Formats: sequence, structure tokens, C-alpha cells
Amino acid sequence: MRPALRRLILSSALVAATAFAAVAQDSAPATLVADQVSLNGTSQLVARGGVEVIHEGAVLRASEVRYDRATGGLEIQGPITLTEPGGTVVLANAAELSADLRNGLLQSARVVMDRQLQLAASEMQRVEGRHTVLSRAVASSCQICADDPTPLWEIRAQRIIHDELERQIYFDNAQLRMFGVPVAWLPHFRMPDPTLDRARGVLAPRLISTSRLGFGLEVPYFIPLGPSRDLTLLPLLATKDVQSMGLRYRQAFNTGNIEISGALSRDQSMSQGRGWLGVTGSFALPRGFGLYFTSRMVTDDAYLRDYDLSEDDRLDSLVQVNRIRRDELIEARLRHSHSIRDGESNSRLPQLIADLEWMRRFDAPGIGGRLTFGINIHGHRRSSDEDIFGLDMSQARFTALWRRDWLLGRGILAAAEIGTAVDLNRIGQDSRYNSRVYTSTPMLRTELRWPWARMGATGISDVIEPVVEFVWSRQNNADQIPNSDSGLVEFDEGNLFGFSRFPGYDRREGGRRINAGLSWTRIYPGGTSLIASAGRVFRFSDYNQFSPVSGLNGRRSSWVSALHLQTAGGMRFQGRATFDDSFDLSRGELRMGISRERYGLDAAWIWADADPSENRPVDTSEWSVDGRVKLASNWTAMASGRYDFGVNEPTRAGLGLEYLNECLKVQMALTRKFSGTAAIRPSTNFSLSMDLLGFGGRPSGSAAARSCSF
Repeated sequence: MRPALRRLILSSALVAATAFAAVAQDSAPATLVADQVSLNGTSQLVARGGVEVIHEGAVLRASEVRYDRATGGLEIQGPITLTEPGGTVVLANAAELSADLRNGLLQSARVVMDRQLQLAASEMQRVEGRHTVLSRAVASSCQICADDPTPLWEIRAQRIIHDELERQIYFDNAQLRMFGVPVAWLPHFRMPDPTLDRARGVLAPRLISTSRLGFGLEVPYFIPLGPSRDLTLLPLLATKDVQSMGLRYRQAFNTGNIEISGALSRDQSMSQGRGWLGVTGSFALPRGFGLYFTSRMVTDDAYLRDYDLSEDDRLDSLVQVNRIRRDELIEARLRHSHSIRDGESNSRLPQLIADLEWMRRFDAPGIGGRLTFGINIHGHRRSSDEDIFGLDMSQARFTALWRRDWLLGRGILAAAEIGTAVDLNRIGQDSRYNSRVYTSTPMLRTELRWPWARMGATGISDVIEPVVEFVWSRQNNADQIPNSDSGLVEFDEGNLFGFSRFPGYDRREGGRRINAGLSWTRIYPGGTSLIASAGRVFRFSDYNQFSPVSGLNGRRSSWVSALHLQTAGGMRFQGRATFDDSFDLSRGELRMGISRERYGLDAAWIWADADPSENRPVDTSEWSVDGRVKLASNWTAMASGRYDFGVNEPTRAGLGLEYLNECLKVQMALTRKFSGTAAIRPSTNFSLSMDLLGFGGRPSGSAAARSCSF
């Protein structure tokens, strides 16, 4: 920039700032920068060429500005761009404004809020820097193409008022148009502007059609109750005489949050009212403790599925307090379980369950290694007073373990672990067992690992690690204690090594045995990784602790193998199998997934032989799939399905279609639930929802914008 031009701009700005300060004594002075500034007499200042007026964060750009000191007003020639401190942009052809830019009239104006919502009008008036009044206006957040100027949706109104302080937009005599076709008329309504996250009003409605409820409409209504609380009402009306009112209350505190949800309904299924109630919350307590609680209650077993709220068939209520540190765990839990599964009696199930657990690790002085102490107190009650079926238990368990690791020559890793577990059991309402049973289980484990690692010339790295463990623990008489928490045994690579394969404390694995396994890990430079493992258990004697189907019975267990593959291109594969020496499969699991920008797929298959000891009288074989594919830049199709080969029939299927662009989101879903019980019959559900994006802080830039080219 030439020195003469720089001096002209600086001197012009100084003159303009002095002039604006004289008329705006109650506010900060305005600054003007222009290519050319001249004074007409003593009262009029004219700025031309690249004019910028800056006042309290607002920036006005125009081709010409005339300031009249006598009237205190600005006459502006366009094209005009006014940028507010909050990000709102105003475009116009001509304007007459006050010197502080708070009042005035703009011709052929357009307002862009938060780069989303656009308001256009033949005339716009600014009042006290707070209200913007647009006459004969139109609002839309959709991109408009030159060859097709009709937006996907627009709201035409006789008058639109934007309250910048309250961040609300008011429409008078408004008409909603979709693809240029009028679909609704509203004499007066309001909506939040894009900068407001929470505002009272109607949320996006949802159309539903189900075989149990009929065709219906849900119109949520959101009510903010302050900066930390809100309430959402969910009224639903459907053709099969359904009247339902749902609610969701949320409140945030300095140390946590709470959410209360529920509904009251009337329909043809039951003569009296139906409903549900749920509460969830979490809080930070003093001294590093945390509190979590959740609870759900229903009036009848079929309510949650009838209203498509949940597929759960057991409802748990839980209060939990815990603290987790590097070397310490403290946790207390109180759980109440209510079954809505067909054929189960709640009085014969352990509905009330209490647990208290403490675990601490210490450095062992003198001998090295680590000491671990644990205490677990457990109790559960059944409401039934019947013998055997009303079994109640209370248990106290104490564990003490010492472990030390060594690095031997040639990279061999060795470890030794020794300890004991003491269990005190009190058994009530079961004549098959003594009322008090005491057991102690000393344990010993030694371990050798020998990892072999290499790095190839191409950057591929391999790690092969054989592992051998010798384990001994006392074999206790399992018939002395009822088995409440170790009924489902899963043998896989996750529990191949360790003291016990039982998932709970009512059973502890005993005897002498060798756990042996081999793992191979390969990592490619591009990010692809492969992990394969296999192993089995060798016993010195068969104590007949596990069922024949578990894969752990006999002196030699079945083989367990696993394969995990993750590619740089987003493909995932997981496979697990349990098989004998004849390669007869007793358990298997395959999972595959791929995620790309234009498509995604997740598929799974599981297999398990029937095991009466686990209350599985028939084979389990199930296949499930979930997929999506992008049909176009804005269209995505989705499909899901689940098939039960044990009964040779599908259990669930679904289809979905979504349209999403910068201003509109439409979702359609069709689901069919094939399985059912006497209370929960098969059903077909259809839902349709449409959101006009661009209001109330909704992100409209996450999807592909409308394309204006062929």
C-alpha cells in the first residue's frame, strides 16, 4: 500500500471516529475506514469505496456511506453486508441506519443466522438493536440453485420478527411449503433461532403405525425449567383407541445428573390404564466415590414391547456406590430384579441381591512381588417361602494372593502366584443343604511365557508367544453349596489361563492341571493387525466338575481358538471356536464388520450345543445382520435381520430409509417382530419422522448439501 493512501485511510478513520463519538456519547465511538472520505460543509461526512464501519463488534461494509451530523443517521448504498458479534449476517441493497447501527430500515434484505437459517424480505427494519422485523418474508435453511430456485422447504410469512435478546423468531400469517407446495398454514407461531440450544416449544413429530396400536402421531413438547432442568411431554394418539402421555424430566447438578422417564396409557389391550416409570442418575460423592442408580417398573409384561420402548425381558433396579483407584476397588451394590419373561415366576427368582466388595494391592516387603487382598459379601433373597424354590443365601468370601514376576535368560518371563480363598455360606429354605457351610481353597500357580519377536525388512512385525501354566487348587465338595452364580460356563481364550473357569464364586475349579496356549500377533505398517490364538487344558485327574458340553470336562479339555483381524480399510473379523480332537464343534462365534463412507455391514453367527445343566434344552444357532448403503449423496438405506436356526424361523427384520441434507432430515423405518408369547404377540411397526434442520442449534452441515449441478 502506498504511503499516501495509507495516510488517507488513517486520517479518514480518525475524522470519522471523532464525528461518530460526538453523536453517540452514550455508547462506544464508531470507527470508519474507506478509500475516500470527504466533508460537505460542517455536518455531512461522505465515505466511498471499500467502506467499513465498526461499532461494538458489529461490522458494516458498503460501497458508500453518508453520515449527517444534524440528523445522526447513515445513508448507505449497497451491496451492504452487516456482520453482528453473534455471527448473524445481514445483506441488503440500501439502508438508512442510526450511527450506532441499532435502528433503521433496509431494502431487499436477507439475514443469515449461524450459517444455517436464511430470512429474506423486501424490507427489513432494525429496532433498538434487538428486534429485526421483516415484511413479506420467507425463511429456509436449504440451498437454492439458480436453475431451480424452489427450496425443499420454506416458511412464507406476512411478517417475521427476530428477537436477538431472547433468540426467538416469530412468524405472523405463515405458510409452510414443501417443494413449493403449501402443506400447512399457521396464523402465529415461534421457533428458536439457530444459536439457541434449549427453547420451549414443539419438537419434530413422529408418525407411527403398528399392528398393536394402529396409526398414530406423537408430538413432543419441550419445556425448559431453567439452565439445568427441562421437561419433555410426549403425547401419543393412535387409531386403536390409544391415548398415551409420556414424559422425560432431566436435571443437572454440580456433581451429577438425574433423568426420570415414564408414560401413562390407555388402549384396547387392557381395560385399566397401563404405563411404565424409569429413573436413572449418577453423582460424584466426596473422597472420590461415585453413585449410580437406575430403576424401571411396568404395569404389565407386554407394555414395553407394545410401545416399542425396549426388548428387555428382565427389569433391574440398581443402586451402586464405588471408588476405583490404581491399587484399590471399593464397591457396594443393591439390585432388585423383576422378570417379564414368559414362564418365569418372580417369587422363585433371587429378586433382591446385595454385594459389598473391597480389593487392595500392596507391594510385598522383603520378598518382593505384590499382595492382593479381597473381601466380598453377598446375599440374595427370594420372596417364596417354599422349600428349595425359596432358597435364600448370604455369603462372605475372603481372598489373599501373592504374585511375583521374573525375567529369566533368553527373554523368558516367569511368574509365581500363591494364595487362599475362604468362603462362609449361610443357606436358608433349602433342606438339601446344611444351613452353614465353610470352605477354604488354597491355590498355587506358576507360569512361563517366552515371547519371540521379529521385524521384517518390509516393516511387518510378528510376535509369537507360547504360554504354559501349572495350577493347583484344592478340590472342594461342590454338592455342599447350591450353584446360584456359576451356572453358565463359557470356555474361550479369555479364561484359558487363570485359577478358575467358573464365572462366579459358588464354584471354584480344583485339582492339578496345565493350561497351555500359543498366540501369534502380526502388525502391518499400514495399520492392519492379525491376532490368532489356540490352547487347551490338561488335567492330572478328571474331577467331573463341568458339564460334557462345556468343553472343559475330562482330563483333556476341548481346543479353544480365536482369530481377530482388523484391516486398515475398516474391515473387522472375529472368530471363536471350541472343538474336540475330532474337530466336532460345540461352541462357535463369527462376527464380521466393514465400515466405509458409502456402505457398512455387521454380521454375526453364534452356535452352542444344547446343555440341560445350563437350562438350554435345544441347540442355539442364530444369525444376525445389520447393513447400510448410501444410494445417493443424501439417501441411505438400512436393513437388519435375525434368524433362529434352532426353531427355523426369523425373530426380527427391519428396513429403513433416510434422507439427510443441510436443511431436511426424513427417517422411515419398518420392523417386524416374529417371535412372541401369550402376553407379547408378534407385531409390525412403521415410523416416520421429519426434521426441519436449521432451528435451535441443530447441525445442518453434517450431511451433503443439495447439489446444484447435474
